[in-house]
Amino acid sequence: MLNKFSLKTNQRDQMIEVTQVIQDYISKLNIHDGAVIVYCPHTTAGITINENADPDVKQDMIRRFDEVYPWHHKLDRHMEGNTAAHMKASTVGASQFCLITEGRLLLGTWQGIYFCEFDGPRTRSYVKVF
Repeated sequence: MLNKFSLKTNQRDQMIEVTQVIQDYISKLNIHDGAVIVYCPHTTAGITINENADPDVKQDMIRRFDEVYPWHHKLDRHMEGNTAAHMKASTVGASQFCLITEGRLLLGTWQGIYFCEFDGPRTRSYVKVF
């Protein structure tokens, strides 16, 4: 079952937690056991599973991505000027797989699922496949 969802980002680099949206949809469909793939159909955004307890982790990750992939690099040739966003998205990846057990996402105590924007602000979509 394929389900498409939209969100709006308001910064160039942003990590938006989508865990509860996914969990709510699992509950709505009454899925007891199975798996979900969360997929991002964009080349300058991605999906990751990471810590959701301390908001500083998101900021640290964005800062470190900027250190590794600076927005302006004299050798970048991509005419849109967003090579860094493409690099960040490739590093994070386009999708995450998560198990569902007893009607709940099987995540670690501190884990959440994030939509990672690297070229915002934009209106984006992501897909969940059960």
